[in-house]
Amino acid sequence: MTNGSALKKPKRFYKTVSVSEGETGWHVELDGRTPVTPARRKLALPTQALAVSVAEEWEGQIEEIDLPTMTLTRMANVALDRTPDTRDALIAEVQKYAGTDLVCYLAEGPTELRDRQEGHFRPLRDWASREHGVLLVPTEGVMNAPQPPNSIEAIGVYAAGKNDFALTGLGMALGLYGSAVLSMAVAEQELTALDAYDISIIDELWQMEQWGEDEEALQRIGGHRRDALALGAWFEGLATGVVA
Repeated sequence: MTNGSALKKPKRFYKTVSVSEGETGWHVELDGRTPVTPARRKLALPTQALAVSVAEEWEGQIEEIDLPTMTLTRMANVALDRTPDTRDALIAEVQKYAGTDLVCYLAEGPTELRDRQEGHFRPLRDWASREHGVLLVPTEGVMNAPQPPNSIEAIGVYAAGKNDFALTGLGMALGLYGSAVLSMAVAEQELTALDAYDISIIDELWQMEQWGEDEEALQRIGGHRRDALALGAWFEGLATGVVA
């Protein structure tokens, strides 16, 4: 039997939320005190804009603190507590996704769906090649298309050049989009996070156009779009100025 008390949300214990600049970055403050991460590090962000967005999550908690809905705060906790020790694994994950990147896999048919995919996928592949030296080879169907080793190396160099906060965002984007290229495009503000998500589910959206909408699928997509909005705010906040 589940212990109901274990699932009880903590009460909002603060009255005011503010942001201030400190020695380790921009701090979120609750009644003038900086909250800490699970590893007891101060909740400090590299830019004022991102700190303000995180502070807005705390301000948005009314009577109880619902941490699962505070995506930016949870991402900040990861960036401060976990990413510094897992950078190599995260970089390898970016390379792994590039090796089987969504934007390289086109439907064998129908033609309308394949053309719709390629209308979005090809400009992104071209952008990744032109701007980052990541040339990826497209294929049709589910057969694996081995990617050039130089491209996999280039995307590893790209990921390694990101600081802990940007790399944390890339890690979240990989899971959301299933694509290193889409993740890069959002990180570099080539695409909005919402547009990238819709591109990542072109096949599913096309199927719903043909056969009708599914309520369960729509709920799942709605949740993912909320995550995409938070991810967009994360990268937009970082874009105003990032620390190493």
